[in-house]
Amino acid sequence: MTSAAVTYSNYLKIEELLSCQQCRSTGPNGRAEHDEMLFIIIHQVYELWFKQMLHELDHLRGTLEGNDAPGSLHTFKRILTILKTLVAQVDILETMTPLSFSSFRGRLESASGFQSAQFREVEFALGHRQASAIAAHPEGSASRARLERRMKESALFDSFLRFLAANGFGVPRELLNRDVTQRWEPSERLQEVLVRVYREHPICAQVCERLVDLDEGLQEWRYRHVKMVERTIGAKPGTGGSAGAEYLRQTLFRPLFPDLWAIRIHL
Repeated sequence: MTSAAVTYSNYLKIEELLSCQQCRSTGPNGRAEHDEMLFIIIHQVYELWFKQMLHELDHLRGTLEGNDAPGSLHTFKRILTILKTLVAQVDILETMTPLSFSSFRGRLESASGFQSAQFREVEFALGHRQASAIAAHPEGSASRARLERRMKESALFDSFLRFLAANGFGVPRELLNRDVTQRWEPSERLQEVLVRVYREHPICAQVCERLVDLDEGLQEWRYRHVKMVERTIGAKPGTGGSAGAEYLRQTLFRPLFPDLWAIRIHL
């Protein structure tokens, strides 16, 4: 039997993709509230970009551990460009007024962005790890299994340390063999190594700077996200019983790679 020809539609599964936007509200005219479609599409697109970021972060860990500086720099560029796209999408979401969001917000019931397992995976891959984030997902669920796997894997910064060691820098052994399930704690000994990297190895220094770009880019996205939530719901609790903007504010200005920020005074 001859298989069907590959087309744009069946390769990308367009019909299945376009069937995923199911509005739950009903407006005065009997149709869904106008802005619910935008809300759904924006968040679905976010999830697709999170999936691609995870794909790229896994690849980046491999290139770093393989001491492939050019490949790592190329992958950093792609990840940073995706982050800029995530930030830009906030502009679209902010075209939705507080009143238009309120018109369908109640239909979200317990649904909340805090439940995004993929964003938690991104955080875990970058080293921001909290056991409580796993507990929020039901035992036996696919999302919980993915988070548990990420928790046990090396984070991006661990791969970076192996990259430095492969290039002859004396990264303390206890840092190379640390418990990766724990959040990274700043190290003065590592900071001394990083100052040498900047002064002695231009290519490795470029990799350091791309990590700083990544850290800054994620902080920028968090900031825009907080301001968007404040603009839309103010001090109201978030959907699903979350603390809304108040919780999000607590995530601001916490660097993923504190040692790379701490050494600025010595450069």
